[in-house]
Amino acid sequence: MSTLIRTISRFRRDRSGNIAMTFGLVLLPLVVAVGCAVDYSRANQIRSKLISAADAASVGAVAKQSPGFIAAGAMTSDGEISAGEADARKIFSGNVFNQNGFTLTSVTPTMTKSGGTITSTVRFTADVPTMFLGVIGQSKMTVTGTSTATANMPLYIDFYLLLDNSPSMGVAATPADVTKMVNNTPDQCAFACHDYNDANNYYNLAKSLGVTTRIDVLRSATQQLMDTAANTATYASQYRMAIYDFGASSATIGLRALFTLSTSLSSAKTAAGNIDLMGVYGNNDSYTADKDSQFSTVLPAISNAISAPGPGTSAAPMKYLFFVSDGVADEPNSSCLKPITGSNRCQSPINPALCDAIKKRNIKIAVLYTTYLQLPTNNWYMTWIDPFNQGPFGPSPNSQIAQNMQACASPGFYFEVSPTQGIADAMKALFKKAVADARISS
Repeated sequence: MSTLIRTISRFRRDRSGNIAMTFGLVLLPLVVAVGCAVDYSRANQIRSKLISAADAASVGAVAKQSPGFIAAGAMTSDGEISAGEADARKIFSGNVFNQNGFTLTSVTPTMTKSGGTITSTVRFTADVPTMFLGVIGQSKMTVTGTSTATANMPLYIDFYLLLDNSPSMGVAATPADVTKMVNNTPDQCAFACHDYNDANNYYNLAKSLGVTTRIDVLRSATQQLMDTAANTATYASQYRMAIYDFGASSATIGLRALFTLSTSLSSAKTAAGNIDLMGVYGNNDSYTADKDSQFSTVLPAISNAISAPGPGTSAAPMKYLFFVSDGVADEPNSSCLKPITGSNRCQSPINPALCDAIKKRNIKIAVLYTTYLQLPTNNWYMTWIDPFNQGPFGPSPNSQIAQNMQACASPGFYFEVSPTQGIADAMKALFKKAVADARISS
């Protein structure tokens, strides 16, 4: 009997059976926890792949050459861009092609245009089968994701070119050309005046001598500008051009449209080939008495020709005026800054107030000042123009002509160039600056 009692007592004190029981109780939730971690990790990996595909789709759909971007450019109002949505779906599908381990339940691309901004969004939902969570009744995990990309549409801009073709733009373009004209004219004149009353006028002489005048350089530069605009445009109709001068002759002086506002930049380039010097009718011209740079008439007229600027949409383009001149007015003395004493004629630097009136309409003015070269052999120049073409130490960029031309320009849109090599490059630079500035301003 005592032996039996001792055996029962030992069994009662023995705790080793609890370990097996405890392990059995803990094992199931441990397996479930590890399984959950594996399933969640796998689901996150698949979601990352799908997010990458959504990113590629949303960004690709607003790329510059994408169907959606191009379609947005043709829209005249805000709204949905179905071509972009179809493209986003195609890009997403291509990025997940042949990938497995999930079932896509929805892919929803949306693309809209609002003002000058395109927004592309791609949303997806997918089911990822579980490997371990099934033991607790969860056979799949659902993953979702969203990717959004935006792009700014190129702005639409109208460019109006106002080109001074008055007789002073017939001056030889470089010091070497000035010297050639002076050496080949009896009165040592550097101007290639286009005088209809003189069969031997200096306009024809300059051509026979191979002299380049400012108007020649301006013609070539304007044609090159059209190529720059065409190569810069994202949309075929993004930029419109108009070309104006001061008139074909003194008999018809006043704002003249060489090319009315159009998206055809190739036609504008052709029209620019017709830029030429204004013709006059001898000394003391019977039509204008030689007052052929009438800024006080031409600048208000070009302002009237420019419609109200808009925010840069296809329906309401922004407006820029490109003004190219040597900056010296020649008009009736009631209209400019420094009348010639005892005369009804005024020759002076341009009056910046004429430009201020245009800028107040939110039209940007880009000014290209073709430096008025000093003409020491020309008595008229030395008497009436040279005094305000001087800086403290002689001819200078700080002359009153240059200062007034700069005051005419919108901030940051003033260039002074040598009359030959600089004009084409400066016109291109002003164009590119205008395009960049338009984006910042908007």
